[in-house]
Amino acid sequence: MTETTTEKPGISAAIIVADGKVLMVRRRVSEGELMWQFPAGQIEEGEAAEEAAVRETAEETGLVVAATKLLGERVHPKTGRLMSYTACEPLQGEARVADEEELDAVAWVAHSEIAQYVPYGLYGAVQEYLDEVLPH
Repeated sequence: MTETTTEKPGISAAIIVADGKVLMVRRRVSEGELMWQFPAGQIEEGEAAEEAAVRETAEETGLVVAATKLLGERVHPKTGRLMSYTACEPLQGEARVADEEELDAVAWVAHSEIAQYVPYGLYGAVQEYLDEVLPH
């Protein structure tokens, strides 16, 4: 399959778990509407999904992480973009809003709180992973 310039690059999301919680960020969306999701961003040319997840996490939250496992990929039902989800573990730093143009807030979310942050549900492979690693 040949790639064309009209195809949008894929998006890579980091699923970061520490101290029994998962890191979520509240993104500033173009209409000013705020929504919670995982740290994520475009995969750059020549970059693996796992590398993009690590880079985007550092750029957006200042947290240095290591990719541990690619959880899965799908075409996002709302955006139509190819999404990759990578499990990551924190190495150093504290999660904060490092990119104020993109983010409004960060939060460490317990398993029981996920539905409050993401009412439309998570991608199956991500939900299964969080069901395994988060206490509930």
